Amino acid sequence: MTMSSHEATRRQVLARTGALGAGIAFTGALSELFAGTAAAQSLGHTGYGPLVPDPDGLLDLPRGFRYRVLSREGDRLRSGEGPVPSNHDGMSAFPARHGGVHLVRNHENRADGRVPVPTVEGLTYDPEGKGGCTALTLDSRNRVLSERVAIAGTAVNCAGGPTPWHTWLTCEETEDKAGTNGYTKDHGFIFEVDPADPHRTGAVPLTAMGRFQHEAIAVDPGRGVVYETEDAFDRPFGLFYRFLPRKPLGGRGSLRAGGRLQAMRVPGVPDLSSIQETGATFDGVEWVDVPDPLAAGTPIRFQDFGRGGITHAQKLEGCYWGGTCVYFVSSFARSDEGSAADHYGQIWRYDPERRRLTLVIVFGPDTDVQLPGESPDNICLAPSGGLMVCEDGEGAQHVFGVTRRGEVYAMARGAQNIGTPDAPEWGEFAGVTFSPDGDTMYVNCYTPGTTFAVTGPWRR
Repeated sequence: MTMSSHEATRRQVLARTGALGAGIAFTGALSELFAGTAAAQSLGHTGYGPLVPDPDGLLDLPRGFRYRVLSREGDRLRSGEGPVPSNHDGMSAFPARHGGVHLVRNHENRADGRVPVPTVEGLTYDPEGKGGCTALTLDSRNRVLSERVAIAGTAVNCAGGPTPWHTWLTCEETEDKAGTNGYTKDHGFIFEVDPADPHRTGAVPLTAMGRFQHEAIAVDPGRGVVYETEDAFDRPFGLFYRFLPRKPLGGRGSLRAGGRLQAMRVPGVPDLSSIQETGATFDGVEWVDVPDPLAAGTPIRFQDFGRGGITHAQKLEGCYWGGTCVYFVSSFARSDEGSAADHYGQIWRYDPERRRLTLVIVFGPDTDVQLPGESPDNICLAPSGGLMVCEDGEGAQHVFGVTRRGEVYAMARGAQNIGTPDAPEWGEFAGVTFSPDGDTMYVNCYTPGTTFAVTGPWRR
């Protein structure tokens, strides 16, 4: 491991919030991490106070905040196309007319999905696929105006990401081929979804972007490069990719023109989990062409990347663009599952201009699973400054915030017990995102599938 002298002299902070019991280590130059937020100058607050138990048993929030349930699995879609599908996952918000919002929501249904996404003519990829997306249109007061299928016949739609031209890229987190689990087509692709009119994008796989266990994407708004994470479930673990489009920033449908898929190689680092010190920086990051992006014979992470090999990481999840860099998450790493070392979550920053990779946040290891601050999954920038993070761990499930000083605060706690009174369990959160004006946080409970709109004094 090498650290540049610039990084080595930065003040590194280990901030622990005793009330919450979470340990998070940061690099010193945290202003870069939060660049691009609407309130980037007001990053000093440390949360909104303790969570107040919800008398309705759905969502605990700080005093002064309130929620509206927008949609629940099993209810009827406003379009009449069928029931609201299950397994609410990744999501993003886009501007609509008259101050409204378009929400696009993934449904991570496998072949045995509890409530499949209804098939719709012109929007269905594989009739045997149970996953897909639904789209909601809200007015300026978060009242649901419409709710409909946006794409169907896909599989295990986990996360994804927005494009600069206001479409959603939904990611299949599977490598199943036709003939597996009853599927009639290969799966493991990215699809583009137009939130305003899904029929303009249809159900076309973006095959050049690779066939693997996709998790999330982030688009460089200046260059048009698309970064992709892979959440492979076993060794060798997933890779971090970039896609160089043939028509960068070409707008809706332009990614169908193809491009070049590459995987990240950090020389001398075969496994990112082995890096434990915040501020660790690696210059000269390399990008290696993927031999077979369609993985016709061999999954990409098993393919031959030459003598230098390739860099892997367990549980690569959320991905977003902030300022001039792309950030990506490793939710956790466990040596007993094959990782080089253990951690409870990392956030990495890649600077494409400098070809520099930096470990900016490490979660744990003194993490109490009943309190917020472990196993980050979906992640976004908060309008009040800092990060908003969905947990994907054990015990109680939270949406938690992280300030630039490394302080963790609870923003929401799931109150829907899907276990028993003696052995309670709570569904994880997913898809945290904010309205374009920053006044509403939208977030999903994965099980039972529930979409919330949360409003309150965000800029307090």
